[in-house]
Amino acid sequence: MKNKLINFASFFVFAITSLLVTSCDNDDLVPEFTLQPSSEEVTLLNSLSEQYLLSKETKDNIAERFVWNAPNFGVQTEINYEVEASVSETFNSVDFHSGELVATNYAIKVSDLLTMAQDALLLDTDPSTIGDDGEPNNNGTIYFRINAYVGSGAGADAINKTSEIFNLNISLIEDSLTGEGSGIEVSTWGIVGSGYNNWGAYADAPFYTTSDSDVLVAYATLFDGEIKFRENNEWTNDYGDTGVDGVLDAGGDNIAVTAGNYKVTFNTSTLAYSIEPFSWGIVGSGYNDWGATPDAKFYYDYTTDTFKVGVKLIDGEIKFRFNNAWDTDFGDSGADGTLDAGGDNIVSTNGFYTVTLDFNNNEYTIVESDIWGVIGSGYNDWGATPDFSLTEVNPGLWVGDIINLIDGEIKFRLNEAWDSDFGDTGADGTLDAGGDNIVSTGGSARIVLDINNGTYSINQ
Repeated sequence: MKNKLINFASFFVFAITSLLVTSCDNDDLVPEFTLQPSSEEVTLLNSLSEQYLLSKETKDNIAERFVWNAPNFGVQTEINYEVEASVSETFNSVDFHSGELVATNYAIKVSDLLTMAQDALLLDTDPSTIGDDGEPNNNGTIYFRINAYVGSGAGADAINKTSEIFNLNISLIEDSLTGEGSGIEVSTWGIVGSGYNNWGAYADAPFYTTSDSDVLVAYATLFDGEIKFRENNEWTNDYGDTGVDGVLDAGGDNIAVTAGNYKVTFNTSTLAYSIEPFSWGIVGSGYNDWGATPDAKFYYDYTTDTFKVGVKLIDGEIKFRFNNAWDTDFGDSGADGTLDAGGDNIVSTNGFYTVTLDFNNNEYTIVESDIWGVIGSGYNDWGATPDFSLTEVNPGLWVGDIINLIDGEIKFRLNEAWDSDFGDTGADGTLDAGGDNIVSTGGSARIVLDINNGTYSINQ
């Protein structure tokens, strides 16, 4: 079953409205036109999960982002949209209304689903409440539709096109979650240097807390160069290593590093530190012909203390291995979702997926997902080779490093198709649906695509 488990930190979540369409230059001029018939209706473009698993502890997170087409009204005119929801398939009442939208996408939040479910008694959001059968009522269905209308201001006189009704099947899993997330937080410390961010050209690589209050850990892709550790992205408090003895010194010498993926450990009490090669990846006939190209790199998600990667797989088999080598690898003997050291190959099917490794519970998941990627003359000659896949490490926050760009232009698109893409009209760092190409400069870069805030960054 394809599920979405909404169990991430809540502070990344905001709705975006990025697609602007043509409007009249003169507000006093009211054009006259006759609408022409069109067979193009409002259609939902993104795929939905079979079930959405909700928790009150993550009420501010995004549950789903609806993406739809701009319908043809037969004239060049402003189009506005609204998303409506009801707990009734017949829409006897509208229980949720998005308000007027200019974008062809909308993010529905966990809190919206929970509020509708609670008001309609679809779910027992109060743990002390049980259903008539003596069991908690933890499942329900909420129905949605998208309405498009000409001009600004929906109403009885508006000319509408309405999508087919689609539904989200929801389940409350409050009792199955601790409500505390992973317990891991972003610390005040980070990695800075020519070996990471050109001595502060962009944010330092963050250290995260661990179960040991004195020990911090970072997972970083480094370049050939030098690094130091500093607090709050400032030079008020920094550490280097004078003498190269593995013990940090306040204001000490820069630490030489070699390009690669690393786990960096820092003991704030003893000042001991270590930098060790560290990278989990996907290898196999289902991805890279068993290592003909680099493995698909996993990224750390501190909110769940797991490793994730957004990836396009093909029909074949895969395994997970450490540091692009066969010294340590995991398969799945029995196909039960459990990681087995040296286990059987895992069957893969053509499509786009988010793959998660949970070493705390010795489990993995492969979930069909929409994956954003980078395309353009600045990367793959506009699709001559696969797009550079980004990974959603938090809801709406997509990252990718290291991508090797060339002088040219790029855009972001979904699932290697042009149904949904972002550019930047105005070159202001704001994502615009279908917007202008983004100029790229040759060199290694770290990509951050923040769908929630409608922004992006190309850090070089």
